Amino acid sequence: MRLTIDRSKSHGIAVKKQGRPLLKSAGLTVAGVCAGVVTEYLLDPERGRTRRSRLRDKSMHAAHEVTDGLGGMSRNMSHRGRGMAMAARYRITGRFTDDAVLHDRVRAELGRCVSHPHAVQVRVEGRTVTLIGDVLADEEKAARHAINRIPGVKHVDALWTVHEEEGDVPTLQGKRRSRAHQHADAKGPHTTN
Repeated sequence: MRLTIDRSKSHGIAVKKQGRPLLKSAGLTVAGVCAGVVTEYLLDPERGRTRRSRLRDKSMHAAHEVTDGLGGMSRNMSHRGRGMAMAARYRITGRFTDDAVLHDRVRAELGRCVSHPHAVQVRVEGRTVTLIGDVLADEEKAARHAINRIPGVKHVDALWTVHEEEGDVPTLQGKRRSRAHQHADAKGPHTTN
């Protein structure tokens, strides 16, 4: 029973009865039944010990899984952060490299972009890259773009000869390797059964 003061009425005090809502009572009943079922399930004299052990083992396994997952995620985030910092450093300090280092970077990028990198000669003077030799038409634009993006490269002079296909060009002879074959060759020779 609850007393409330109603100032709008002349006599001042009114008594109101407020009962529990049905939904609240039902919720408490369901919670009590569930607690009883769990208690009986775990404290059963015959199988309760086994059930408690299984529950403990499963909860420990879940805790280890969460710990391992969080550890892996934190290492991943640490490595990604370090990689981003190194990439930013490379973008800033890479612009102030000497011509010899820039030459090596261009040669490495050509190896990724062109199927016949040995057919291209590279000269670097004053951060200006000069490309001389032979290249295939379908690789030329991507190679120029990739070399232009190397930090430290101020300008690219592509003086190479562009060919639609290998034809009779000696430097473009041999297997034309795709990137998938290059990655497979780097891993080692293929084994057949």
